[in-house]
Amino acid sequence: MKYRLFSLALFFAVALVVPVQGAAELFPEEILVVANKKAARSVGLAGYYMQQRNIPSDNLLQVWITDKEVCSRKEYEKSLVAPVRRYLQKEGRSRIRCLVLVYGVPLKVKSPELSGKEKRVFQKILQQKQNIADKLQISDSGDRERLEEELKRIKQKIRSEQSRRNMGASVDSELALVQVEKYSLSMWIPNPFCLQFQNRQDELPVKKKQVLFVSRLDGPDPQTVKRIIDDSLQAEKKGLQGRAYFDARWSKPEQGKKLSGYALYDNSVHRAAKFLQQIDVMEVNKESSEHLFQPGDCPQTALYCGWYSLARYVDAFTWEAGSIGYHIASSECTTLKGKSQVWCKRMLEKGVAATLGPVSEPYVQAFPLPEIFFRVLLDGFWSLGECYFLSLPYLSWKMVLVGDPLYRPFKNRSWQ
Repeated sequence: MKYRLFSLALFFAVALVVPVQGAAELFPEEILVVANKKAARSVGLAGYYMQQRNIPSDNLLQVWITDKEVCSRKEYEKSLVAPVRRYLQKEGRSRIRCLVLVYGVPLKVKSPELSGKEKRVFQKILQQKQNIADKLQISDSGDRERLEEELKRIKQKIRSEQSRRNMGASVDSELALVQVEKYSLSMWIPNPFCLQFQNRQDELPVKKKQVLFVSRLDGPDPQTVKRIIDDSLQAEKKGLQGRAYFDARWSKPEQGKKLSGYALYDNSVHRAAKFLQQIDVMEVNKESSEHLFQPGDCPQTALYCGWYSLARYVDAFTWEAGSIGYHIASSECTTLKGKSQVWCKRMLEKGVAATLGPVSEPYVQAFPLPEIFFRVLLDGFWSLGECYFLSLPYLSWKMVLVGDPLYRPFKNRSWQ
């Protein structure tokens, strides 16, 4: 990967100064609320949110797009990108820094359809693979090694081509780049706000001024969306109370050991738990084995991060009003509707005010590192939307934040 995540040691060396440089405090007048006129309750919920947060009435954009969770790339460009750009380009609207997508706005955008030429090229590669496989069936021992090597190269070519064409994304992640006229849709774009990329800003293909924060007020039903808004405001006034639960899979690794992939993220869960223990803002509970928290294990949950139960929510938690949490797994925001057991949807049904997850396979390095997300969240200065973007590695990719981007659960923390 060209844009590698820099080391945690370097992150903590710059983390004390980068946030002030990376983003400024988010205000209600900098929010553009996007509602879908085609979806029942979308416009009404948008109005309720704007009233509760004192967002100017002019900061409402009503679009006409499918009310399904998935839209085509063509409809996305015509019915969402185009009206958002028109709004932003009007005089006096350069102040907008964040988009809030309201219940009824699609969750996922498909890859662009392949052209006839692209289909023919890919079909030719698949046919080459089949021809070599057929030859292997009848080849003698002297020719097998060459054919097996050739088949290996063709399979690698197919994987590379499939990866290159991985252009599907969450609507939210794609819309963060709505101010960028042209960029590659293949795989991801490094997020210039992410703290992990602060030492290589000159290398990144997009700059901070081109990126908008994006969050959504969404869930299984309109009642859940209204509860998210109300709970966030309530917890913000009182300060988020409860306990923190962190569910790692393995014991903390040896100090100084170089980590990547799953091990890096598992260790980050440990480090997030350690940080909360050090600041002593709430009781912290940590599980350090492949045994997940089980029903009844997590009363009064205010904060949560853990893994790995793919698309199978474990009902271990009693969520406090205003609670925030996420589960690191590949399918947890594929839908927010129906009978699905994915974590984002079920956590919202059970009472969280904010969560995040991917709409399809993101690879583990696409998740916000827990220690970064929770450190900036507990700082008290940054809003939820800012915390997410300061810890989110990639844009034009798979991740979604569900929650009020203005929510600051620790703004009045007494231990600061």
